[in-house]
Amino acid sequence: MRIVVLGAGTVGSSIADMLCREGHSVTVVDNNPAHTRQVNDELDVRVVTGSGAESTVLFQAGVLGADLCLAVTGSDEVNLIGASMAKGMGTLRSVARVYGPVFRDLSTFDYQHHFQIDRLLSMEHLSAMELARAIRHPGAGIVENFARGELEMQELEVAEKTSAVGVPLKELRLPSGVRIGSIRREGRITLAGATDELAVGDQITLIGTREDIDDVKDRFQREQPPKQGVVIAGGGETGYHLARALEGRRFAVLVMETDRQRCEFLASHLEYATVVNADAQRRATLEEERVGKSDVFVACTGDDEDNIMACVEAKELGAKKIMSIVNRPDYANVVGKLGIDHAVSPRLVTARQIKSLLNTGAVISRMPLCEGGQIEVWEIEVCEGAPVTEHVLAKVDLPRQCLIAAVIRESYVRVPGADDRLNPGDTVVALVAQPAMEQTRKAFSPDG
Repeated sequence: MRIVVLGAGTVGSSIADMLCREGHSVTVVDNNPAHTRQVNDELDVRVVTGSGAESTVLFQAGVLGADLCLAVTGSDEVNLIGASMAKGMGTLRSVARVYGPVFRDLSTFDYQHHFQIDRLLSMEHLSAMELARAIRHPGAGIVENFARGELEMQELEVAEKTSAVGVPLKELRLPSGVRIGSIRREGRITLAGATDELAVGDQITLIGTREDIDDVKDRFQREQPPKQGVVIAGGGETGYHLARALEGRRFAVLVMETDRQRCEFLASHLEYATVVNADAQRRATLEEERVGKSDVFVACTGDDEDNIMACVEAKELGAKKIMSIVNRPDYANVVGKLGIDHAVSPRLVTARQIKSLLNTGAVISRMPLCEGGQIEVWEIEVCEGAPVTEHVLAKVDLPRQCLIAAVIRESYVRVPGADDRLNPGDTVVALVAQPAMEQTRKAFSPDG
């Protein structure tokens, strides 16, 4: 694939290096001559010196025929403008990295739709979702925030005899905004069908908003799992997104933040979490907040050394599970020896997300539903003339092993019903099993 990377800083250069190693044709753009010289010396890429927000520079970089443009400079505004211009100039897909939460907040303005950008990536949000997965249940739990963060998937176990056991799924009468996506039974995972019946011990994936999912959980579990105490050291963007992901009935969340003004923001935006103005680097503070009795301690301040030191202290005080954000790759071999159970690298998480975008045709992105499984989560663009637009979903010739989980239309996201119809310009999130992938691709292709 032909890929243009805007930004040759730490993130941009690491992404360019990864793409080069996988055999892609890469052009890197940066307005700092020192950065472009270094990239030119170290990587087998084409470099262009100039601003990624200028049309002449983008033209020189070859965005007109590129398959993908990744805008990952240190400026949110440059990334939005550069990715939007690249898309308008002919790039097939464009992605912008953003830091400011306002750019992903659909309640104020839909920047992604307005600028016609295929994806807004936040390293902080992606890192928080990775931590949330590991906290809820390693390898399961929250599978992903998807459909632009409007919906999520949660996995739970049908632990005992309930009204849902032994009943065809079509007769469960779940709310229209909730859907069962997959069923894991005896180590085998399959897509859920209307005639399938649940058994005790099944692990099912529920798709919907967090509130709707919480409302139907008691249909599958009489007793909710015991509430876990989670302490988050650092109330920056990663800590904030993590606290929001865990808010609810299952977790008692405590956020420790040193900046008082930031504490006020967190307290006003987190409905259920407890926010304290405290320094997680001080052992006395950790003792005062009873960190040693917590089930999970997560360090996500902006400094690797501070994170590691806080984790070591929390471990010694007795916290059951220790997790941390670690940016520097050379620390990867150290964290395990210090008692840190799970470390998340924002760069690696972002790289995995970018790999999911290396597709052609109508498929925008694809990610495995679970490690080692045969089911993927696809994000698909509905194109003019595609077979899926000819009928309502009940009559569309989609394989049984393809499940439409969500439809994004302009700024609105919903779980579709059988009588809904897909329109050109919509974006679909679908669960697709391995045998049905080629047929699904054809159903969404304009030429069939």
